[in-house]
Amino acid sequence: MKKNAVVLALLSMVFVLRPEGQSADDPNYEPKRVNKMIELLEAGQPVYDVSVTGAGFEEGVKLAKTHNDMIQYQMEHGPFDPNRLREFMLGLVEGGPTKSGHRTPTVIVTLPILGLDEASIRVNHWVIEQVLSAGVHGLMLCHARNPEAVEMFVGATRYPFDRPGLKDDVIPEGLRGSGSQGFAAGIWGLSGIDYLERADPWPMNPDGELILALKIEDKHALANVDQIVQVPGIGFAEWGPGDQAMSLMGLPYLKRGGSQGRSNAETVSTGGLPPIDEPILQEARERIFDALKAQGIAVLHSSSIENIEDLLEWGVMVTHGTTEEHAAKGRRFTNRQMPY
Repeated sequence: MKKNAVVLALLSMVFVLRPEGQSADDPNYEPKRVNKMIELLEAGQPVYDVSVTGAGFEEGVKLAKTHNDMIQYQMEHGPFDPNRLREFMLGLVEGGPTKSGHRTPTVIVTLPILGLDEASIRVNHWVIEQVLSAGVHGLMLCHARNPEAVEMFVGATRYPFDRPGLKDDVIPEGLRGSGSQGFAAGIWGLSGIDYLERADPWPMNPDGELILALKIEDKHALANVDQIVQVPGIGFAEWGPGDQAMSLMGLPYLKRGGSQGRSNAETVSTGGLPPIDEPILQEARERIFDALKAQGIAVLHSSSIENIEDLLEWGVMVTHGTTEEHAAKGRRFTNRQMPY
């Protein structure tokens, strides 16, 4: 399988340390895409995210100019309220644009349905329709256990158009329907026709503005990871350490506090990733991340201001920038030009 644009960007990435406090922002920067996250990944630049649950219009206005690039809107364990999600997206538009000139930050919704199998996704495709119709820029499928579930997930995010050369022979026919484009197109600042053309998963569709993600976060997904990562249409993924610990280690492990980790100084022993005290979990993370990187799928991993440079040097491309100082340190390290 041809590796996607993320691999090429990673291979060409050059990290340049800048003096403390100095910004690399280009004041004349003009957006090239609707989806800020995709634009950054294509440039080989890491993405910094923040998480929200149950947010509405006022929260959207406040987050419109966040120093983070992407917002994870939590519906896996948070309330499933598509109307409130629409209000949040309207708030982002009202408070925008971002400093980089994008209409809104990228918004990724963690879905309340799980990737247990193909049937689970097919019968719940309406959830995907409802969420995408709110104008978000991508989705994350939790507990992505097998390639059939992931193929159906990708298919459910697409319109039923024939797009020759874009893996139509692998991915099931799109399930999104006419009428779903109206509100979403307004959020993106596009006509309905332009939205229909561009609301397709990247990097499978190089011109697509949707980005799809997976949590490969239990023993079932781990066993199938080599097949899962070969499904086209996935932009980034993570290994879900909390659920992975539940699945692989069980309740006794959690009751004794789980992994305590080691000091940041020892990240060199794992090539940049923070070590995990439990070998089974460390091996699981390594297997998943090796599979993702081999297919050019961007890796999500949590970070701290102390280890952000180690993680970026290792190749993490999506991480939590919980403070402006944290994200700014990472951006200086990669000589980023796009303002936040």
